[in-house]
Amino acid sequence: MLKRFLPLLPLLLITGCAGTFTRLTPSQQERNANNLYPVEVAFSSSQQSLRWDSIKPYVLVNGTLLPMRPVTGVNNRWDGLVPVPPTEDVVSYRFKFDYDRNVFGSSPKPDSAFSPIYTLKVVNP
Repeated sequence: MLKRFLPLLPLLLITGCAGTFTRLTPSQQERNANNLYPVEVAFSSSQQSLRWDSIKPYVLVNGTLLPMRPVTGVNNRWDGLVPVPPTEDVVSYRFKFDYDRNVFGSSPKPDSAFSPIYTLKVVNP
């Protein structure tokens, strides 16, 4: 079995891991009048080819990509809003980061990274 994966080892070492997502908001929030709930995430990566100035962060909810914005005064953190209809109590979402990465001997190439799926529970106050 090891012989099957051995040829892939150099590729894994070159590409590395795209990044690590850290959700910075609670998994439960009180219902509010506008049905929009703030979420915040920190993104870190040791991938040297990642072009940090090209990152376009999104929160993906029910198949819809919603743009996020950088948190003022803090590096590598973004926030956005997750809509939860008044008829729902739970919504699943994940973060998607589009970015460019440098490629040796070529122009930068687009790439993306997805977070795990998170759940937000909305409770009545």
